[in-house]
Amino acid sequence: MNYSVISGDIVSSTSLNVEDSRFVEENLKSLLNNLKQEFNVYGRIIKGDYLECVVPDAAEGLQVALAIKSFVKAIPIDTKKYTKDDNRVKQFKIHGIRLAIGYGELSRYNPEEGVIDGEAIYFSGREISGETTYNKERIVIKNTLFFVSKNEDLNKNFQPLLALLDVLLSKATSRQCEVLYLKLMNNQEDEIAKKLGIGQSAVNQHSTSVGWNAIEDAVNYFKMIISK
Repeated sequence: MNYSVISGDIVSSTSLNVEDSRFVEENLKSLLNNLKQEFNVYGRIIKGDYLECVVPDAAEGLQVALAIKSFVKAIPIDTKKYTKDDNRVKQFKIHGIRLAIGYGELSRYNPEEGVIDGEAIYFSGREISGETTYNKERIVIKNTLFFVSKNEDLNKNFQPLLALLDVLLSKATSRQCEVLYLKLMNNQEDEIAKKLGIGQSAVNQHSTSVGWNAIEDAVNYFKMIISK
């Protein structure tokens, strides 16, 4: 049986002050709880800024990854109080989190005991650790979404798709990301309007601006290919 395992690390996390770092971690805990309820995802946070998530229905891997990405980008961190590391904190606001979806088998998976072992988690973890920006003086971030499996055709197939989604999300505002997250969590527009305290027409507008139709098509394409 194949799984999608998502590994992710927060962009420029070391540049956030202690208060903001804790705030991000608390938000991540609530995110993992929501993902468990909606997709039966098992997730854990390591060192406050690194995520590991197992998506039992591998076809939902991209939907969950994009939900994580949009959620993190919508975390309300005030960048005005940062000056010295301005560029790094700006990178956090633009990209939020770098994510790799590892697709493959797990030789051992026991959520109750926190055991995840196998090729899927090796794929995602290796991809993320190879892309780290830790301690680098100048950060140049080209891509923050990756897909890795032992099937080279799949990897080549998804690479341009993820690169385009990456560009789309990097340009999204916090409010657009809030709407996108709730849509990816299978909420209808009237439910989103209630949750955010805005009109349904505003939800529709944010949804259109963030490129929801294209994102939904990409999620469905991923599901179709992985389900084959």
